[in-house]
Amino acid sequence: MKKRILASICLAALAGIIVMTPVSEPLADRSETYRQLNLFSDVFTRIRSNYVEEVDDAEMIEAAINGMLTSLDPHSSFLNAERFEDMQVQTKGEFGGLGIEVTMENGLVKVISPIDDTPAERAGVEAGDFITALDGEPVMGLTLSDAVDIMRGEPGTKLTVTIARRGERAQFDIDIIRDIIKIQSIRSRAEGKTGYVRITTFNEQAEPGLKKAIAELTEEIGPEMNGVVLDLRSNPGGLLDQAVAVSDAFLDRGEVVQTRGRDPQDVQRYHARGGDLIGGKPLIVLINGGSASASEIVAGALQDYKRAIIVGTKSFGKGSVQTIIPLGRDNGAMRLTTARYYTPSGRSIQAEGIEPDLLVEQAKIEKLNTDDRPRRSEATLRGHLEQGEQDAEDAAAEDELPLTEADLPEDEEDKTSTDRAAEDYQLAYALDLMKGLALVYNRTTSAASLQ
Repeated sequence: MKKRILASICLAALAGIIVMTPVSEPLADRSETYRQLNLFSDVFTRIRSNYVEEVDDAEMIEAAINGMLTSLDPHSSFLNAERFEDMQVQTKGEFGGLGIEVTMENGLVKVISPIDDTPAERAGVEAGDFITALDGEPVMGLTLSDAVDIMRGEPGTKLTVTIARRGERAQFDIDIIRDIIKIQSIRSRAEGKTGYVRITTFNEQAEPGLKKAIAELTEEIGPEMNGVVLDLRSNPGGLLDQAVAVSDAFLDRGEVVQTRGRDPQDVQRYHARGGDLIGGKPLIVLINGGSASASEIVAGALQDYKRAIIVGTKSFGKGSVQTIIPLGRDNGAMRLTTARYYTPSGRSIQAEGIEPDLLVEQAKIEKLNTDDRPRRSEATLRGHLEQGEQDAEDAAAEDELPLTEADLPEDEEDKTSTDRAAEDYQLAYALDLMKGLALVYNRTTSAASLQ
């Protein structure tokens, strides 16, 4: 009898059961969890035995894990080993595919924004487009990961993407030739005496690229440079540390952003280290509905400290932080939403977005047909996180992008950057505004030097 009792205890330990459970732990909750796990096991077993075709165990488990994560919010997902490797490559600034940032909404793939100078952008894919079919196969019923897998492929191969676009009466096809996507995260040029810097994504190249661009503009324009226009339009985000570094580049001190997890004690604060790359000269930041995540961290921090004037339209409103958690060798990883972020004044912009200081719509003919349309944003995504608790006391203090030379057709090669800016109403507005800001800045600094 004693041997039988001892054997039972050993089996319980091997099964992973905690035999020394504190009395205060809710046993009923544990019991319900085990019941649900038994249900999962039962369904899994019945599928293996009775489904009309033979199924792959690994694929079923992967689908179950991904379903569990995607049910939480639109940004949590499972990355198998191949996708995990692709993600690691992408953050370094190079990956294979079409060149679009996407999410899933109402069973369709929704384009957050096309990446500059990629096959998708050149083919005419626009922010806010819905992808309804890939090579004629409907995307309804696919997970986001499944759809991304189809969109990726060997460079040089063609993919037919069926697009539903608001304002268009019928869906239409776009043929896109896959390519190796090399993201040049920073582009810059002189617009008269104003420096123009565009950040397309916050990958590992963002901070060094920004410093190089500012240095080159300072040398090209000289001491007469009156300020910088920082273009974050249709920038889908990226790495948190790069968003902090870019904000830091224009701030002398102070908290840039803080993240708050489920535990009230789980608060991380990120601060500027000091040093303004442009020495306090005027700064204008351009945003739009495609500016998300890391872009909103930068815009929110610079707005809160009144370091920049934010111009454009309301941003996307993705105020959540995703952590990549490796799951062991050959098992991939999971992307899990672990926190919300807050601007220096304590604002959570989750599902709210950054309101520009100056609302400037892009002057496009299509705008006449879109006034009554719902705005594409984080708040429109099924299952999005709520805004979260505001705590000001903790405070520390669809648009087309400007053309570049690479984008110009042969008959427009002689266009100047000023010509290109004139075609972009928001940028033209920012450049005109900069002239006024520069005048005030120069007068103020001159008066201060006389005292």
